[in-house]
Amino acid sequence: HYCESMGRSAKEPIVVHRFLGGESYAGGSFAVANHVAGLCGGVTLATLLGTRDSRKSFIEKKLRRNIKRKFFYREKAPTIVKRRYIDHYLHRKLFEVCFMERGKIPSRLEDRMLDFLKKNISVYDAVIVADFGHGIITPKIIDLLEEKSRFVAVNAQTNSANVGFNLITKYRDVDFICLAEIEARLACHDEYGDIKNVLKDLAEKTSAKYLIMTRGNKGSLGFGKKFGFAEAPALATKVVDRIGAGDAFFSFAAPCLAGGLSPEEVSFVGNAAGALAVQIVCNRDPVSVRDLYDFIYALLA
Repeated sequence: HYCESMGRSAKEPIVVHRFLGGESYAGGSFAVANHVAGLCGGVTLATLLGTRDSRKSFIEKKLRRNIKRKFFYREKAPTIVKRRYIDHYLHRKLFEVCFMERGKIPSRLEDRMLDFLKKNISVYDAVIVADFGHGIITPKIIDLLEEKSRFVAVNAQTNSANVGFNLITKYRDVDFICLAEIEARLACHDEYGDIKNVLKDLAEKTSAKYLIMTRGNKGSLGFGKKFGFAEAPALATKVVDRIGAGDAFFSFAAPCLAGGLSPEEVSFVGNAAGALAVQIVCNRDPVSVRDLYDFIYALLA
């Protein structure tokens, strides 16, 4: 929601803003699926909507054609909406309102999701888990994902709804972990320690074969016991909006690692995808693979 400041209220100690207009985007797991679908031939998205204000038709229109959809529904809950109010001139976020149901999903819904995964998960080359910490991915679902997936990649996000409660350490046997520096430090309870020691500690705690930590304008740092460290610089030269950049990095890095690219190549591709993502407002459009190829070509030419 775009706004302009009208000044201080005459009766309350607040700044009043005039609404100018708005846009809606398919973010979260929908954005991840759209990124991956640009790179991979076939993608299945399994996610949760609400029965109240499901926004299914809007979501269907925003998903790429090569994405199969498996929607589960939470009764008497809305599909999660994160509404941000933005200063239209400076493009700075003023505040945010979330429409969501908190707490773990009911056991009956969990059973339906487990049943679907048991029947289908073995056919996929890779499973990409975008865990936003909203109660959908339960311990039983995590156990199944780790046990049955051929290759499983995970991002466990820290956000305003779950700070300190959605740590990557709840995963104990995965192939690839991608997360931001603050998420890694929270998981290791290490606010100021050497960043390489944090990654080593996290590798021990999760038994992950490979990890990448995204660090904003500092680029990324990867680590695996078999590979050692792989550091890559940030590639962005223009930043419009940082929202969704980490998801873009993860969405491109995970299939590349599953497909056999080296850690250095994976980091390079991820940073290139992130550099393109920060030029897009929120999740207005997925990162185009054609734009990614052109960007990489320009960098290497």
